[in-house]
Amino acid sequence: AVTVCAFESELGVQAPVGFWDPVGFTADGDVANFARRRQTELKHGRIAMLATMGYITPEVAGKFPGYLSPSAGLQFQDIPNGLAALSKVPSGGWAQMALYAAYCEVSQDQSPGTPAAAGDFGWKVLTSADPQEKTKKLAAEIANGRLAMMAIIGMFFQDGLTGSAWGDWANYTDSPLRAFENELGVQAPVGFFDPLGLCKDCDEATFKRRRTTELKNGRVAMLACMGYIAPEFFRFPGLCSTSQQLSFAEIPNGLAAISKVPSEGWIQWIVFMGFVEKGLYPAETMRAPGDYPRAGVLGVPNGSRLPKGEERTRKLNSELANGRLAMMAITGMWFQDGLTGSAWGDWANYTDSPLRAFES
Repeated sequence: AVTVCAFESELGVQAPVGFWDPVGFTADGDVANFARRRQTELKHGRIAMLATMGYITPEVAGKFPGYLSPSAGLQFQDIPNGLAALSKVPSGGWAQMALYAAYCEVSQDQSPGTPAAAGDFGWKVLTSADPQEKTKKLAAEIANGRLAMMAIIGMFFQDGLTGSAWGDWANYTDSPLRAFENELGVQAPVGFFDPLGLCKDCDEATFKRRRTTELKNGRVAMLACMGYIAPEFFRFPGLCSTSQQLSFAEIPNGLAAISKVPSEGWIQWIVFMGFVEKGLYPAETMRAPGDYPRAGVLGVPNGSRLPKGEERTRKLNSELANGRLAMMAITGMWFQDGLTGSAWGDWANYTDSPLRAFES
């Protein structure tokens, strides 16, 4: 028998992702390391929740009346919200905050195994005598802390780039995304998504080359996803290779098919792809990325063309969105196939999972 995961019953293991450790920090099954990281996560989450409220509250409830620093003649109203406050708070205020933070940190024993090490500092405002309700509230604290850590980072970025705590992104005039913000594929909810800054040089030729690559990869990925799904419901009758007496029914689905397809089959595919790439649909620099003169709707040679206008834009955006989804999907299918041993394998078959830290 196999215990699925050493920490699968810990707080924070919640739907929809369950035990989420993509980097494998818990692969060694070290309980002490897990406890130390959980302690750090709780602290960061609590600070992030306070910081997020610190961004929101002055905008909604206003600021305290009176002086923050009488000696400097500085009122609370004079302190801007967000990052701009860093340069306005007097050094005496920073010293007070540092001392208070140090007091909170050292006022209780936080060595391993103590209640404080688990985040329990004796402040019981949100607890419950019902164990099930208490567990629910503690899990909610972790979830809210994780959300707050993401939220405060977003607020920092928005503040730093737009110039104010709740700045309009239109104020970020130096954004490298503006060169392509009206292109196809800029869709809700993320808008123009370029976290690696590949478009920051605003080079139109490079953008078109990457868009062409994205479209090709997306189209191939959509076909690949269908190639994983269709054989589960239908296979061609007859032989794939008459010389080897290999029928289509004998070709397994997924990655296992790679070793079964005869070498001549691979050669045929390569020749066909070369014909499509260089013969049937050659690229023309004067046309939009992915738009080939002989290709109709769904790539049908010399088929009907999409009508101009909003309907065309909507369908081209849909193609990009579906292609992006398919690229993620086929990657997930490959991982599932490679790790479980079949195209639609049960994850229980992945016996080498680093999450299976303790085996009985």
